[in-house]
Amino acid sequence: MELSLKGKTAVICGSTQGIGLATAAELAALGAECILVARNRESLKAAVSSLSTEQLQEHSYVVADFRDTQQVENAIKEITEKKTVHILVNNTGGPKGGPIMEAEIHEFTDTFQQHLVCNHILVQAVIAGMTAAGYGRIINIISASVKAPLRNLGVSNTVRWSVAAWAKTLAGELAPYGITVNNVLPGSTSTARLQTLIESIAAKRNVPVATIEEEMIREIPMKRFAAPKEVAAAAAFLATPAASYITGTNISVDGGRTPVL
Repeated sequence: MELSLKGKTAVICGSTQGIGLATAAELAALGAECILVARNRESLKAAVSSLSTEQLQEHSYVVADFRDTQQVENAIKEITEKKTVHILVNNTGGPKGGPIMEAEIHEFTDTFQQHLVCNHILVQAVIAGMTAAGYGRIINIISASVKAPLRNLGVSNTVRWSVAAWAKTLAGELAPYGITVNNVLPGSTSTARLQTLIESIAAKRNVPVATIEEEMIREIPMKRFAAPKEVAAAAAFLATPAASYITGTNISVDGGRTPVL
């Protein structure tokens, strides 16, 4: 099974912490040259310095805030003018939690722009290079909510489904060029975002944080939250030559929690 990514260039978004950083670490360990994209320059520098260079890669970063589509467009243009991108990992922090009826209109439009619109900008910029290289992997880190909506994540549920539909459509269009498009659907994962959501729910219900954590863990057959590297492992596999015939899929990494196939 061919898992080496030596000679491949990967762009990983939202890669200074959590699942994004863990995915960059896995791709680097497989030999990919990683270009990290996020909004905080100092965090990007630290993240780049943490990546493996055992296969003599030269990792780098580009600053872009996904709340500004022009910044995203400029960032990916800067990258593609210098490199052929073989692997694109779309990963952006989700919106705040809460019931869908309490969401304001701008929460939907802002999240749609940060996720689907920015994803589309990035894909359109890298497709020519992937096609010419005969190798392309587009991996979207979405959410297990794509298969079953999650409580108190109304805006996220809505926009994640739109990204999944976009990705499925894209997979069909790009398949003839040997470019795959797949979605990784994390369940509850030990990240700063999960901790923020737990604290928010606990505050609204006026209960200890530990109570919310226990309730959430009871719903997971494996009885624990995922580590970011466990989600990253699935994304990294999809980036390899071994995954060449897998496209248009939603792969859950949720400890068995999602109640549907």
